[in-house]
Amino acid sequence: MRVSVVIPTYNRADFVREAIASVLRQDYPAIELIVVDDGSCDGTAAVVSGFGPDVQYLWQENRGVSAARNRGVAASTGDLVTFLDSDDLWLPRKVSAQVAYFEAQAEAQACHTDEIWIRRGVRVNERRIHRKQGGWQFLASLPRCLISPSAIMMRRTLWDRLGGFDESLPACEDYDLWLRLTATVPVGFLPERLVIKRGGHADQLSRRIPVLDRYRIQALEKALATPLPAAHRRAVLEQLVAKCRIVAQGARKRQHTDRWACYDAKARQYRQRLNGENGSD
Repeated sequence: MRVSVVIPTYNRADFVREAIASVLRQDYPAIELIVVDDGSCDGTAAVVSGFGPDVQYLWQENRGVSAARNRGVAASTGDLVTFLDSDDLWLPRKVSAQVAYFEAQAEAQACHTDEIWIRRGVRVNERRIHRKQGGWQFLASLPRCLISPSAIMMRRTLWDRLGGFDESLPACEDYDLWLRLTATVPVGFLPERLVIKRGGHADQLSRRIPVLDRYRIQALEKALATPLPAAHRRAVLEQLVAKCRIVAQGARKRQHTDRWACYDAKARQYRQRLNGENGSD
């Protein structure tokens, strides 16, 4: 099976050099590697061109990581689709291990691997709440992301069914896609640590965009608007109440009156809906 690898990048020339090299070191031969440059001005183009014809390079005006990933997949031809964030790395068996999983599990649609976490150059241990797992993961994925873009691989048919990343979300676009994915199919899990996830950079979205829960709330509202089993719908409402309260409390503390009023009203609205759901049992 041919594997399409998409690396989105923006002004990370040194990081992306290492990320590309980690893909080219994979022990699986049928790889198509596409780097989507989201408007960099730091010499990224020269770095990518240095790898020659093994890497397809696409440039676009800065539109965000979701648009970059979507464009990369649109230009790809593989049976399987996977992503690597430009600041992350793969160990050499990552692709072959996942392909072997799909070959052994003909019905499988998606799988992810375990990770090694590095923060500011130091290895850190994940907390229990972040531990990866497999199977039907919708309920477990509601509080927080349990799937990393750099660890997931899926069949192209599933990607087409899901419709890609939501380009209207400036952050938490992965949380949104994983909710749609885990509501649709079970996710396979390979416990081997095959991804090196590097964090703590000043340019990470989680550090540049304030109040990320606003975008998780948008993703939850999208999920609520889709057909869901009753237990899943109640769980989504519970998360909406909790996250709206968190945003409202933070806004009140910082005297952001409009935001406080908006999310306080949302929290009360979703609490009423949840009470109605529970009362209908």
